[in-house]
Amino acid sequence: MKFCPKCEVKLKKSDSGLQCLNCGYTEGQKTKSAKKITNEQEPDNSLLAFEGNEGEESYSTIKMECAKCGHGEAIWWMFQTRSADEPTTRFYRCQKCKYTWRDYT
Repeated sequence: MKFCPKCEVKLKKSDSGLQCLNCGYTEGQKTKSAKKITNEQEPDNSLLAFEGNEGEESYSTIKMECAKCGHGEAIWWMFQTRSADEPTTRFYRCQKCKYTWRDYT
């Protein structure tokens, strides 16, 4: 008993030899290997945090002490960084020193 190397389905006898009924693979035929060319780009991390002051006016502020400079006001936003059944991650950015930190709860 032999199985298809592509989809692991049992091969059936046919006129041309053993053949996979699922994907059409025929044992003994030479397969052409296709070269897949991918265009690798750096991931776009702009969704995770914004740079500089851009867009800060659209985020809410919260009274929270910065761990770095001690300033008492920060902007905050939420983003789903883990699977959907986990809570969202809250990001905070100090209004004074622009230090960014996150809270997973």
